[in-house]
Amino acid sequence: MKTAVNICWFRRDLRLHDQAALYQALTSGLPVVPVFIFDRNILDQLEDRSDRRVQFIHAALEQMQSTLLKCGSTMEIFHGTPGEAFGTLLEKYNIGKVFTNRDYEPYALERDQAIATLLQQQGIDLVTCKDQVIFEPAEVLKDDGKPYTVFTPYSRKWKSLLREEQLQSFQTENYFNHFHRQAVRPIPGLEALGFSVTPKDFPFPEPDESVIRHYRENRDFPAISGTTKMSVHLRFGTISIRALAVKASRLSETYLNELIWRDFYQMILWHFPQVGRGAAFKPAYDRIEWRHEQGEFEKWCQGKTGYPIVDAGMRELNATGFMHNRVRMIVASFLCKHLLLDWRLGEAYFASKLLDFDLASNNGGWQWAAGSGCDAAPYFRIFNPYLQTKKFDPDLAYIRKWVPELDSFSYPKPIVEHEVARKRCLEVYAKALKNT
Repeated sequence: MKTAVNICWFRRDLRLHDQAALYQALTSGLPVVPVFIFDRNILDQLEDRSDRRVQFIHAALEQMQSTLLKCGSTMEIFHGTPGEAFGTLLEKYNIGKVFTNRDYEPYALERDQAIATLLQQQGIDLVTCKDQVIFEPAEVLKDDGKPYTVFTPYSRKWKSLLREEQLQSFQTENYFNHFHRQAVRPIPGLEALGFSVTPKDFPFPEPDESVIRHYRENRDFPAISGTTKMSVHLRFGTISIRALAVKASRLSETYLNELIWRDFYQMILWHFPQVGRGAAFKPAYDRIEWRHEQGEFEKWCQGKTGYPIVDAGMRELNATGFMHNRVRMIVASFLCKHLLLDWRLGEAYFASKLLDFDLASNNGGWQWAAGSGCDAAPYFRIFNPYLQTKKFDPDLAYIRKWVPELDSFSYPKPIVEHEVARKRCLEVYAKALKNT
C-alpha cells in the first residue's frame, strides 16, 4: 500500500525556515515529502554548462538536505520535466495535497496550470501560497481597481496597506517532526545534471544590519561594501522577504523601497505580460531604429568599450555573475543610448550572466534605462559615464580593480565620443517618438 503524504514543491524558495508553503504543508496533518525538480525545460536552454545559478541552487539544496537528514527525512530531487516528476510521485505515494509557493512569471504560470490539471485528474489539489513578495500583483491597486504604472504612488499605497501580520515569520521549525521519514535520497551531482563542477563559495549570510542602516549614503559607490548582496538570496528564496522587510522597516526606508521595487516589477509583469515577451511597455519605443553593430555589442559584452566605468562593470559581471546596481544603470544606458543598440540584447545578456537574474526586475531595469518602460527616465536623460565615474568612483578604486590596464597603451580608445553619441541618440529617439 502506498504511503499517504503531502508534497511540498520547492522552486524559488530554497529554505526550510519561514517558508509559507512548507508551513502549510507541515501543519496539514500528513507527513511531508520535500520535492525539488531540476526542470529540463529551463536547464536545457542554458548555454553555459558551468552556469553559476545551477551551482547556487545545488549548494542551497545541499544545505537544506543537511537539515532534513537530522530530521530523518530527505529531499526528493528530480531531473526532468515537472510532468515527469509528478508522474513518478503519483506512482510512489498516495498524495493528499501538493503545496507550493506562487510564481508570477509566464513560464511558471503555464507550468503550474499544467501540474494543477494533472493533479486534479487524480482528485488532488495544488495549494499555492504567497511567499516571494509582500504584496501580490492584485493586492496593491489604484482606487479604481487598475494597476499602478508609476512607482511613487504605488509605494505609498504599498506602505499604507502594510500590517504587522504580513511580516510575521512562519515558524516551520516547530513542525520539523512532520517530515516524512525515509532513507536518504542523494542529491544528483552537477555532472549528472549535465553541468561542470567549478569550485565556488556560495555563502548564505544573514543581512548585515550596518549595511542596511547606512544603505542610503553608501549604496551608489561600487568600490565599497555598501549593498547587502541579498538579491541572489531573494531570487532563489534562501532568505525570507518578510525577514528582510522587517529589518528594512526598522533600519532604512531607502532599502525598504528597493524591496518595494521588487513587488512593483512583479506586478507590472503580471498585469502587462507582453513586457516579458520582448515588447516595450510604451509601444512607441518599438519604433526606434536601433543600430545593428555586432562588433560593438561584443566589445560591450567583453568590457572593451574604452569607457572605464562601463568596462569595469561588464568585467565584474563576466567574472562573478554580479554587478553593482549603480553600474548596472550606467552600462545599460551606455548600450541603449551611446551605442544605440536594442535594449533587448542587453536584457538577454544579463539574463545569461546574472546570478540574481529575475525576469521582472531585469526587464524593468532595462526598459527603465532605454526609456521604454513604466516610470522610466525620460529618453533625453543620458548618463555621462565620465560624470558618473567622478561622482561614484572618484578615486577609480572600483575601475582599477577590474580594468588593471587602465593607464597602459593596451587599453582601448573610446568606442564612440560621448557628445557624438548623445546627439545621435536624441535625434533617433525624437524621430521615433515625434507623434506620441
